[in-house]
Amino acid sequence: MSATLERTDESAPAARSPWYSSLFVQLLVAVVAGITVGALWPDLGADLKPLGDGFIKLIKMVIAPIVFCTVVLGIAHIGNLKSVGRIGIKALIYFEAVTTFALIFGLVVGNLVRPGAGFSIDPETLATGAEAVAQKTGDGELPHTVEFLLNIIPASLVSAFAENQLLQVLFIAVLFGLALAKFGENGPPVVLELIDHVSRILFIVIGWIMRLSPLGAFGAMAYIIGQYGLRSLGSYAKLIACCYGAAALFLLVLAVITRVFAGVSFWKLLRYIKDELFVALGTASTEVVLPRIMTKLIDAGASRATTGLVVPTGYSFNLDGATLYLAICVLFLSQAVGVDLTLGEQITALLVLMLTSKGMAGVPGSSFLALSATISAIGHGSIPVAAVAILLGADRIMDSMRVSVNLLGNCVATLVVANWEGQLDRERLALVLDGKEVPPLDEPDPMASRRD
Repeated sequence: MSATLERTDESAPAARSPWYSSLFVQLLVAVVAGITVGALWPDLGADLKPLGDGFIKLIKMVIAPIVFCTVVLGIAHIGNLKSVGRIGIKALIYFEAVTTFALIFGLVVGNLVRPGAGFSIDPETLATGAEAVAQKTGDGELPHTVEFLLNIIPASLVSAFAENQLLQVLFIAVLFGLALAKFGENGPPVVLELIDHVSRILFIVIGWIMRLSPLGAFGAMAYIIGQYGLRSLGSYAKLIACCYGAAALFLLVLAVITRVFAGVSFWKLLRYIKDELFVALGTASTEVVLPRIMTKLIDAGASRATTGLVVPTGYSFNLDGATLYLAICVLFLSQAVGVDLTLGEQITALLVLMLTSKGMAGVPGSSFLALSATISAIGHGSIPVAAVAILLGADRIMDSMRVSVNLLGNCVATLVVANWEGQLDRERLALVLDGKEVPPLDEPDPMASRRD
């Protein structure tokens, strides 16, 4: 393996591209321009929403087939059901441990900072709050645990792809990959080579679409600020500062996890995925960078199988930023109506959020639904469920915090699980994170030659 990673010192260094061609610079300019337009011309900013929506739709149209191809190729090269099972179990254990910590951490911060103190809202004035929340969520509801698990099984092979249900696509891909591995025991099947070619074509398409990311980030940010933005900062300043401060502290926790359990620097990882992070921040969506993040993690030395299993699953089970936000908001709402929750009531909230946070992905207004279910479960008569409507003015501002922590949390999870499974090429990872050149991966899976 070391031979494939050696760099030839004789090769001349590549010419540096002009600074303005950097995607990071373009995204930075686009985000600043979007904030400026949204703040100075709110109506114009709100009208630019289709730019962000169009970019997100372009990405989403290829997410399902990319996840399918990546997972199938990875599992087919492992060819071992036990190995796939171990990856899945370790990933779920990691997800549960970290998201539970995020919930506890959020409750601790909420108790210390008390972001809702001083609002002094009379619950009787919230009579129309339930209607506002229902309009925001489309009268939807979060699936129950059994329903959520059953929904992982698609009604048909086609429906999973047509409806962009990532967990369903992942379920199909795992079965298909294992079947291909069994079928190919006497030689690699032609269909595996076909899937590899399709995967490469899809990533070329993604490369073209990503050139439009500054335009998408500009439109999305202009819309967020124009529709919800700076005018909401005054009344919600303490809550916003509390959430973003808690997120910054939580990133330090992720940094420790990355160093201890993956043996790499979190800050180098942050620098490595900065382009994708800015796209997610600008569009307020982590889905738009899912294909690029998977590609970067694989290129950095994580196995294709681990990346393909952990990243899409983490989009439903490892929402660190969302769980942190929900825990703080439960206390914010209680404090805003003048109620101090007891330790027992906070433990009840914690247990409910451990369940409701797992079914949030892809559900419109999911944070409001999770909070409504939690307040109902607490059963405190002085906190009406309609109090959730208080957050309507600030929820959109929190998206940048949620998506950044969610994205970074899933990248860390992938490296940690890959390292636990011995499917992390530490030598290649160190070179990539140091910004050094490495040869392109000839094999579909960078760890294929290391497995027994």
